[in-house]
Amino acid sequence: MEAIVYERFGGPEVLRHEAGVDLPEPGAGRVRVKVAAVGVNPVDHKRRYGWVEEFYPTTFPAVPGLEFAGTVDALGQGVTEVAVGDEVFGWTTTGAYAQYALAEVFAPKPAGLSWERAASIPVAGETAERVLALLGLKEGETLLLHGAAGAVGALAVQLAVAAGVTVVGTASERNHAFLRGLGAIPVTYGEGMADRVRAAAPRGVDAVFDAAGHDTLPVSIELTGGAKDRIVTIAAPDAADHGIVFSGVSVPPETARTWLTTHARLATEGRLRLDVAQTFPLKEAARAQELSESGHVRGKLVLLP
Repeated sequence: MEAIVYERFGGPEVLRHEAGVDLPEPGAGRVRVKVAAVGVNPVDHKRRYGWVEEFYPTTFPAVPGLEFAGTVDALGQGVTEVAVGDEVFGWTTTGAYAQYALAEVFAPKPAGLSWERAASIPVAGETAERVLALLGLKEGETLLLHGAAGAVGALAVQLAVAAGVTVVGTASERNHAFLRGLGAIPVTYGEGMADRVRAAAPRGVDAVFDAAGHDTLPVSIELTGGAKDRIVTIAAPDAADHGIVFSGVSVPPETARTWLTTHARLATEGRLRLDVAQTFPLKEAARAQELSESGHVRGKLVLLP
């Protein structure tokens, strides 16, 4: 089968397209999926650089990618909840940048949800739900969300707003109208951001979700009055130096499946917005990762094997 493979840590140049990769065989409890769409995430290039080995240890040769949407192609022993030919989406255990992948955490793809949008749900949805739960937000509180216009940020904005939380989201000015449409109060990041946040949230900030990682932790600590236990980052590698929680470990499979199903239903009903920024053929995975790494993408980048 065709797949994107890398055998050492490094930049996009370490990724190569191979046509003769062995077809994976599903073990007990897993299914093999013919991949129709793959979500590209910032964690993909962080894994390629070797920055997140603590959470995602790499065995070479490696195939990138965590999330997929596709059609069940083969069943492992004990799998009874799906049949060959069913359309599913979820998390892969073998790397999603490929024509075929194995999975044990997945959910049915609703007929009204496109492959591209389905492949955009797993990572962003799980990350948003996990961090919001860690922050323990309550109705009426105010959340500062750095990187609010990205895929994770945009889903987190919508989930928090639906729970009655006021969200102040940092983003470039070109994304402010988009964030207002999601229910957030947008502010521009960069110099003077603290004053802009105070103006947007005169009663103060109760919690901070950092999905950007661009030197946002010191100002976040300042804006919460030093309440470090109410700040979580998924993007700042120096979190421990500031006494801040870095969240990078996924939740139990049962919880992940529940979230997949819920988010797919909300997306199909039009109550959860998922924007696909751009699609790429599998062979252009390196270009997609470069764009993702730039940090200036609104919405999701998707590969189409």
